Amino acid sequence: MNELQNVEGFKAKIYGTAENPLFLAKDIAEMIEIKNNRDMLNNIDDDEKLMSLVSTSGQNRNMWFLTEDGLYEVLMQSRKQQAKLFKKKVKEILKTIRKHGAYMTSEVIEKTLTSPDFIIKLATQLKTEQEKTAMLSQQVAESRPKADYYDRILKSKSLVTISQIADDYGMTAQALNKMLYELQIQHKVGGQWLLYAKHKNHGYTFSDTTSLPNYKKGGEKVVMNTKWTQKGRIFIYNVLKSEGILPTIEKNDAA
Repeated sequence: MNELQNVEGFKAKIYGTAENPLFLAKDIAEMIEIKNNRDMLNNIDDDEKLMSLVSTSGQNRNMWFLTEDGLYEVLMQSRKQQAKLFKKKVKEILKTIRKHGAYMTSEVIEKTLTSPDFIIKLATQLKTEQEKTAMLSQQVAESRPKADYYDRILKSKSLVTISQIADDYGMTAQALNKMLYELQIQHKVGGQWLLYAKHKNHGYTFSDTTSLPNYKKGGEKVVMNTKWTQKGRIFIYNVLKSEGILPTIEKNDAA
């Protein structure tokens, strides 16, 4: 749809279709003056947001979108005056688009009645936008499994073991550790898997110290284990995806 609108000095692009419009989360967060759009996303239900691939400045990036219900929920939670004005304007725009197939101001309607050239130009623009919408709809469908997986990761703040991550892919911890070793992500030192230098200091892992009974010598022995942060879990996801390896949730949805 891509109707670029200026509401009270704020421009917002409407993506998706007239039936299922989408709004770029970072744009809405900026409008209602929320510095971290993740805080905004955490306050709405899973079915009110989704992640999709968007081309910006010549680069493809995965970005969060709000559904129409998600937008209204976010605006309702905001105390900003512009949120109320924006909600009212969006409803007006969507109502017009659903009725006429485009956002028709009185000026646009007048031109369509008096200028054949303008009608041709409008029709050409509409065709182009419909093609873009079809492409975005396909990208949304393809990105939905990834959004589900990302959302599940981002909701968790706890450390996870390599066994838990491996389970996402239907493999054993040994197999995943070996794979990460072969991809030059980690190596074994004194019985513990540690990241290579270029991957250190990014907040991917945490060394956990555990005391276990020493049955041979008596007393206890200290064992160091590597646990992964949620940031590290996403790092593994991106590394494996570049190798064509997907978590089970994505493989099942793609089948």
